[in-house]
Amino acid sequence: MAGPTTDFWQERFEKKQTGWDRGATSPQLLAWLDSGALQPCRIAVPGCGSGWEVAELARRGFEVVGIDYTPAAVERTRALLSAQGLMAEVLQADVLAYQPDKPFDAIYEQTCMCALHPDHWVDYARQLQNWLAPQGSIWALFMQMMRPEATSEGVIAGPPYHCDINAMRVLFPAKDWAWPKPPYEKVPHPNVGHELGLHLMLRQGR
Repeated sequence: MAGPTTDFWQERFEKKQTGWDRGATSPQLLAWLDSGALQPCRIAVPGCGSGWEVAELARRGFEVVGIDYTPAAVERTRALLSAQGLMAEVLQADVLAYQPDKPFDAIYEQTCMCALHPDHWVDYARQLQNWLAPQGSIWALFMQMMRPEATSEGVIAGPPYHCDINAMRVLFPAKDWAWPKPPYEKVPHPNVGHELGLHLMLRQGR
């Protein structure tokens, strides 16, 4: 498998080298929730990490399934839920192989795409589409992490990998997904680049 392994991520957690972790729920998720744009439903959080978003969604009445293939991430998420008296399903699984027992209404994609080597993006995008019920949707925060060696020499650098918005349009084509018009929400990150927040809706009949 190209890119970071389970052992790589486990070591990052054990050594507390988790610069991608805000230490709190993403402000963009809170904005979607507070505005009522994202309503309680059955939702997946792939690459759930420390579980901040899993806990927030559970608190708001969602049926949440957090997924991560790193044992430390699963342990952290479960511990956070337990400490706050919240309920959610947290699975240790590879998102490229996982299949839900029933479809999701929504997926919250924040830290998974940018953690996967781009060689796996096509398979991952197909997985997300297959997980969803008809007319399901993805609430995405696409990491913008441009590096000089990537733009000048074509080097694939990461993680986090730069989720170029044009590449995302290829992975989630307009024939299958309804894209909102840009500009998209620019979400600053205290440690790594910034994210672009947008809502993709699966077209009817897909």
